[in-house]
Amino acid sequence: MSVTKKPDLKLGYAEYVLYPNDGMRHEIIDGDHYMNPAPSTYHQTISKRLQYHLYAKIELAGLGLVFNAPVDVQLSNHDIVQPDLVVLLTGTRARVTPAKIAGAPDLLVEILSPSTAENDQHLKRRVYERAGVTEYWIVDPEEPSLTQLVLRDGAYTRVEHGSDLTLAILPDVAIPLSEIW
Repeated sequence: MSVTKKPDLKLGYAEYVLYPNDGMRHEIIDGDHYMNPAPSTYHQTISKRLQYHLYAKIELAGLGLVFNAPVDVQLSNHDIVQPDLVVLLTGTRARVTPAKIAGAPDLLVEILSPSTAENDQHLKRRVYERAGVTEYWIVDPEEPSLTQLVLRDGAYTRVEHGSDLTLAILPDVAIPLSEIW
């Protein structure tokens, strides 16, 4: 992951929209520019399978919206990210604008890649926690494993799960992890 920063300059959405559509994933975190290559085919397979289950159990059920990357999520003036998957429940769908999602979604999913793992596990976790993202999943396709983090009293708490993952934001919705790997 490459980082670009000019001294004493915090980038925002006005600068973000100027980045080219070059096949790279551009994000601004804490005012710094991050750029990543396109994800691997296995990464995309895991993303597709998770999206399928989320779409079928949330969007088709009328409980909210599910987006896959690339979609811009502006969490603050200096935090614009492109998570792998984004879920907004019915009560937060007003955050969807024609250009981006403005504000914290209910669930963000990041699937680890060699170039993003460190940022997804640490930097983005702090940004998502600070922004008030209710639930955050960190998916490691190589293990395979899924870490489920839920915001409680302003801090993420890891939730243990079995072979089925129950969503904290929708306790009646479960995903069979055997169908993801």
